[in-house]
Amino acid sequence: MFRSILLLLMIGVSLSIYSQKKKSKSGKPNIVVVFADDISAREIPIYGSSVWSKPPQGGDTSDPIYRAKTPVLDKIANEGVWIKTAWASTVCMPSRAMMMTGRFGHVHKWWNNKDKGTWINEDGKKEAWPIYEGSPHTNAFVAKAGGYATLWAGKTQMSGVDKFGFDEGVFTPGVHEENNAYSDFKILQKKKNGKSILINTDTGVEVDYYQQFGWYWQPHVELMNHPGSKSQFEIWPNTPESKASYGLHTYGPDIELDFVFDFMERKHQEGKPFFVYHTTHLGHDGWDFFSPDINKNTRQKWPGTPKIEWINGKYYRTEPKITGDNGKYNTHGTVTEGGIHTHINYIDYQIWQYLEKFKELGVEDNTVLIFCADNGTSGYGKNSPISQKGVHVPLIIYAPCLSMTKSGEQDVLANIADILPTIADLGGVKIPDSYEINGESLMPFLTTNKKEHRKWIYSYHKEMQLIRGKNVMKDGKGKIYDVSKYPDDLISFPVINDWSAVSEKHINEHKKLQNILPQFNLHKTAHDAPIGGIGEVEPLRLK
Repeated sequence: MFRSILLLLMIGVSLSIYSQKKKSKSGKPNIVVVFADDISAREIPIYGSSVWSKPPQGGDTSDPIYRAKTPVLDKIANEGVWIKTAWASTVCMPSRAMMMTGRFGHVHKWWNNKDKGTWINEDGKKEAWPIYEGSPHTNAFVAKAGGYATLWAGKTQMSGVDKFGFDEGVFTPGVHEENNAYSDFKILQKKKNGKSILINTDTGVEVDYYQQFGWYWQPHVELMNHPGSKSQFEIWPNTPESKASYGLHTYGPDIELDFVFDFMERKHQEGKPFFVYHTTHLGHDGWDFFSPDINKNTRQKWPGTPKIEWINGKYYRTEPKITGDNGKYNTHGTVTEGGIHTHINYIDYQIWQYLEKFKELGVEDNTVLIFCADNGTSGYGKNSPISQKGVHVPLIIYAPCLSMTKSGEQDVLANIADILPTIADLGGVKIPDSYEINGESLMPFLTTNKKEHRKWIYSYHKEMQLIRGKNVMKDGKGKIYDVSKYPDDLISFPVINDWSAVSEKHINEHKKLQNILPQFNLHKTAHDAPIGGIGEVEPLRLK
């Protein structure tokens, strides 16, 4: 009897120590959002598409050679949940605005990359309306209201990065790229005979591309508010050690993750929950500075990554070795071939690194990991309003701490705007009723017996609108589809031309969707910021 009581006491003490180890002082779960770039749902094997994208320029293939291998994403998708139909916008900027704000384009006014609402700033100049001015309750401010330390890592694509509410940042490329003297991997605009041309500064050769500061190999990196920096913004490498180790072999996604883990370690030691917003470039095309091919029709859109191998449940990475200069390089077999599949493989490796880090910190059972993407794949869906090519993205949620009532595939509808209110629920934050949020928290669906998450999802492409329910979809071109069953390629739904040939459910749902669209159809009548801005906004508060 005494031994039994002693054993129970010892177990109780052990569980208490473990509980203290894994939880922050607030008891709130850590949150990590990995927001990948230009990756359609069809590229992720668990979505089961019969086609995916091929190198070097994209397009359709069913060749297994170009199929990504994602053992870790598969695992967390099956042990957590993966949403069969999640929508973003058709291109990055409006999608990132949606993620950052939980709102659609009619509110934040970023309708497309080159179609943004304007305002007159404090200096009397007309400019694109900043997201933080029109939608001050960003995902970072929501997390901060819940007591989280916040980090933004990776791609920015938004000016004023210090105004979104993040405590720290590591940006690739940085916000002051012109001042980066550590890398000549740049595509810069120059004048030639009075005309603007683009020059690869590594080779001095004119190229047909867009201005770019390298974010993959020999990357342009800048830190924001890092405790080891001497100023708010500081170009990295910024220490004798980092300068000595920096070179052609330095890979931007690795550097981002190093700083993410440094941040997580520091905040965990402080007993503070962390919110990491990791906007990785992986998936996005980029100039392949290691390749001599500059022909726009044959060059590789997706530069190779460091080589990795999955062996017996672990990833092993080959340390890159690259030599050369001025466009002539030798990777010595340490870099993969190009292709979006190799980028997705590397994302899988980085998700594995995240999980290993959670274990190291003892927070593996108190961290929510969300993986998603901003829009369809370049050369396939990016910027496309047709069917759901441009908007259908992966969404995986892995959250051992939530005691989820669902697991594996979920044949429900979700939207990237749903992530912000989900963060609010996780952090115990109340968003004012007077502040319009178009997203819906996923928490009720994930943690209760609720069978559906949303009855419809919406997206936009400039003035075009896309909407779908469980049975009917309208794309940006106005075509109506029967989406009650998924085709093998995830997009070739039958077009509805004869309404007498479909069910009453289809007809009724179509009517409901048509009635929803007018509230968001403000591209023509309310394209720009409201005159005078938005005025006073009720503050966030704890529930």
